[in-house]
Amino acid sequence: MQEEQVILVNEKDEQIGLMPKMEAHEKALLHRAFSVFVFNENNELMIQQRAAHKYHSPLLWTNTCCSHQREGESNIEAGKRRLQEEMGFTTDLQESISFIYKAPFDNGLTEHEFDHILIGYYNEEPDINPEEVASWKWMSLEAVKADISELPNLYTEWFKIIFEKFYQHINITEK
Repeated sequence: MQEEQVILVNEKDEQIGLMPKMEAHEKALLHRAFSVFVFNENNELMIQQRAAHKYHSPLLWTNTCCSHQREGESNIEAGKRRLQEEMGFTTDLQESISFIYKAPFDNGLTEHEFDHILIGYYNEEPDINPEEVASWKWMSLEAVKADISELPNLYTEWFKIIFEKFYQHINITEK
């Protein structure tokens, strides 16, 4: 089985090449990614705990799901595909903000991503894939913000970065 390829991009999100995922993370090269945030009717966010055997950030809590687009795949198509693969359901998604972030890990890998935030709504329980996800729960945005502040080591680095930007964006759009 060939290793998954990521789409290398410039700072305008224009494709400049393809590279195996691990190599891109070892070299800290900018690549396209997406992060899905699914809310329920109570405006609670579905977060997941990553599976114990993940090569980085095992058992840490993060957003509903995230991954990398495949060549020729839209952000929405990629988000729906990964939502089904990880959480066992799909729902309509909408594009929100996008931005670049960089998060190095203790194992020498670095996430350097042009990340597209996708938002969806769902009120059922997911059917999680145990190869990807250890657990899940619904949390209000305020509870997530407080928990990250009190217990930051329980959350993935990218989720803390994304949540900070995403939370500010939500507050701006609601005013």
